[in-house]
Amino acid sequence: MAAGTLYTYPENWRAFKAQIAAQYSGARLKVATSPPAFTFGQTNRTPAFLSNFPLGKVPAYQGDDGFCLFESNAIAHFLSNDALRGATPQAAAQVLQWVSFADSEIIPPASAWVFPTLGIMQFNKQATEQAKEDVKRALTVLNQHLNTRTFLVGERVSLADITVVCSMLWLYKQVLEPSFRQPYPNVTRWFVTCVNQPQFKAVLGEVKLCEKMAQFDAKKFAEMQPKKETPAKKEKGGKEAAKPQEKKEKKKEEKKPAPEEEMDDCDAVLAAEPKAKDPFAHLPKSTFVMDEFKRKYSNEDTLTVALPHFWEHFDREGYSIWYSQYKYPEELTLTFKSCNLITGMFQRLDKLRKNAFASVILFGTNNDSSISGIWIFRGQDLAFTLSEDWQIDYESYDWRKLDPDSEECKTMVKEYFAWEGDFKHLLVPSRKGTNGGNVNGENSLFNAD
Repeated sequence: MAAGTLYTYPENWRAFKAQIAAQYSGARLKVATSPPAFTFGQTNRTPAFLSNFPLGKVPAYQGDDGFCLFESNAIAHFLSNDALRGATPQAAAQVLQWVSFADSEIIPPASAWVFPTLGIMQFNKQATEQAKEDVKRALTVLNQHLNTRTFLVGERVSLADITVVCSMLWLYKQVLEPSFRQPYPNVTRWFVTCVNQPQFKAVLGEVKLCEKMAQFDAKKFAEMQPKKETPAKKEKGGKEAAKPQEKKEKKKEEKKPAPEEEMDDCDAVLAAEPKAKDPFAHLPKSTFVMDEFKRKYSNEDTLTVALPHFWEHFDREGYSIWYSQYKYPEELTLTFKSCNLITGMFQRLDKLRKNAFASVILFGTNNDSSISGIWIFRGQDLAFTLSEDWQIDYESYDWRKLDPDSEECKTMVKEYFAWEGDFKHLLVPSRKGTNGGNVNGENSLFNAD
């Protein structure tokens, strides 16, 4: 099984392909996006980095055995398993077909259309209208292909789905408003199905579809442009005195090395966004690897693999376990609306996912239900107070810290992780879930990168 490090900058959609592939295959992938492991614009220009990756581009992969790869499609292919690559020669060829389709038919028009809306490219009406037509043509091909299929190749997710979804992320997030995507229901159904798979969500988080097509903002574009240096004032003197100096300056300019090739404009802007201060920076490093546990939980049996792994590696000093219960069960009506409370909360807490895990369950039936769950947080306090962005929902719940060594805690963790059990801590008998019989809704998993 592959094991190594992926060097990239945060939120790089090209790197997402490799990360999602690793989620499916179980490849042990460390992602280096920030100091001291990796600083974009610095680390990738060092002689050591360039000796392995001559172009200095990311994503770049280095295996624990020293094996190196650049180009995102190659890295994703390497980190995949046979099921993702295509189990037969025919399936493998079809996967390659769709990977090529994404590169040639989706990414160019998507970039031409989306980049101006992000303020990183000047708007050109003719180019944008042509891009829209090219996107429509690609969507038509996909819609027809998916008319009788759940996924692009075979009956399960493949590298074809991973690659095409990642290439369409910015389209769906930025410009494909409901009226534009209406003629292509099969594509949207497929896209939503994919991004809601646990392995996708572990990398992408919640993907919110565009509600209104973004437009070019001239003011934003002007702000995004690099400021030009003010030319130095000419010193007093005759023309003849200035000429030797001009020649020297020209010679100096000629000696300057050509600038290294950088990532495209869209990625440059995303990578240059100011990084928020890590709310957990004050805490000591923990031995508990949250992503490793989540991989076990997503891909393997909960009771025989994930749960034993959790207790074997859980860091009692670095993490804490909390029980939550919704304060206002009398306000819960239709179960699907109650499920939306859970998923909505998780969506708003997306940036907390690297340092938290939760399994929250809706018990009961319409007009007679309750919401409760188990949460694992970095540190010994509730994490919500560390950031204003995380405080919207948590006050609607009662919170109780659990003792990891108590039998009560071990039982509750087992039941909420497995989504089945007696749930004896619930006060109302009709709301108890027995082997999932009275558990309603999609029990939500709080994933991480």
